[in-house]
Amino acid sequence: MIQKLKILSNYFLIGILAILPIVIVVQIVIFVEEIFRNIFHNVYGYTAHNLWVTFLAFLTALIAVSFIGYRVKFGKSYIIHFLELLITRIPVLSTIYRVIKKILQQISEENDNKDKEIVYVEYPKDGLWVPGYITNRKGEMCVIYVPTSPNPTSGFTIIVHESKLIRSKMDLEEVTSFIVSVGVDYHKENEMQILESRKKSNDT
Repeated sequence: MIQKLKILSNYFLIGILAILPIVIVVQIVIFVEEIFRNIFHNVYGYTAHNLWVTFLAFLTALIAVSFIGYRVKFGKSYIIHFLELLITRIPVLSTIYRVIKKILQQISEENDNKDKEIVYVEYPKDGLWVPGYITNRKGEMCVIYVPTSPNPTSGFTIIVHESKLIRSKMDLEEVTSFIVSVGVDYHKENEMQILESRKKSNDT
């Protein structure tokens, strides 16, 4: 039973990663529609659902998203394919969708074989070390995403030379926990010593 729940949760997460770019694009469309709706003062009604309707809606959404995840992992989801074709025909939304999809592919399970290096970089000035993710490389130059605490989805994207980086042995889960906990959950004292020795060598 537990194994089946794990498989279901895996398909559900894959489905979420597959539909999330589409959901974000739809939210943008809804936001624009609401602006125009407010301008013309249109009135829309709302229907209050009971508990059973809400439960059935949640269960249906869970099964549907998990099925999409299953199709994405072992074949091709025609729903996702159709929506992608539709979105790619809209100039601005197609660019937003493409960028969001690339970002999600960086963190999805399907891309575990790609480089997901965690590094320390001096930012915003020398002597201040922050963890970051290497998202791209061009020769000896690295593109680093530096997340901010306590919300790792916000941050900065910087380009630095490889020599300015210090590799970390933290994995994606550990560095995310470090950022969300504002540094409370940190168990890499040896890496702290490496950062300290780098500072001493720079001072001399």
